[in-house]
Amino acid sequence: MTKRCWNIILEEMLEEAVHLGHNTRKWNPKMAPYISAKRKGIHITNLTRTARFLSEACDLVFDAASRGKQFLIVGTKKEAADSVARAAIRARCHYVNKKWIGGMLTNWYITETKLHKFRDLRTQQKTGRLNSFPKGDAAILKRQLSHLETHLGGIKYMTRLPDIVIILHQQEEYTALQECITLEIPTICLIDTNCDPDLADISIPANDDTITSIRFILNKLIFAICEGRSSYIRNF
Repeated sequence: MTKRCWNIILEEMLEEAVHLGHNTRKWNPKMAPYISAKRKGIHITNLTRTARFLSEACDLVFDAASRGKQFLIVGTKKEAADSVARAAIRARCHYVNKKWIGGMLTNWYITETKLHKFRDLRTQQKTGRLNSFPKGDAAILKRQLSHLETHLGGIKYMTRLPDIVIILHQQEEYTALQECITLEIPTICLIDTNCDPDLADISIPANDDTITSIRFILNKLIFAICEGRSSYIRNF
């Protein structure tokens, strides 16, 4: 049961299209308990259950943030990329919003090597040292820096594996989810009617294709994280 009130209002979820699922032909039967109806060939998500699991997820991230835990938010769909970055920065979370590189977590020692390279190149750029190299070498290093910024920019301050991973699109981020399962990292996953609700630790049934729905879910989680971080600072 939820322990705090996160102001999750059913009418707002309807306005943000959180309830709209996929075509009834494209569904996962495991999602049956989370579906309330069919309308014009579309499954409709049971928003009462959405509110329950979203509240539980908010409780979880609040408690984790209040204990100084670290979060990674994964959402690489083009429509959500900017929202993911803004929300993560606001809550001081790590994020991946462009492309998930296979092995990012399971081959953490390789990721760490790339991050060290990334930080070194950023320092050289800030100090102007990159411009002291021959023009050809400087151009190569700048291209490397740009590539690393695109793929690792959201985790540039991550020095260890995250404590909790929030995944905004199960099928799009399936590799990331599998890596978390392998490493036993707790996950919160937004799941549409074509997803498998058994894969994540907390699955939130909701429309994962519409930006308004994604933002609604993400903003509630980010608010809970920020509240938890404030509690952590006060108790320090």
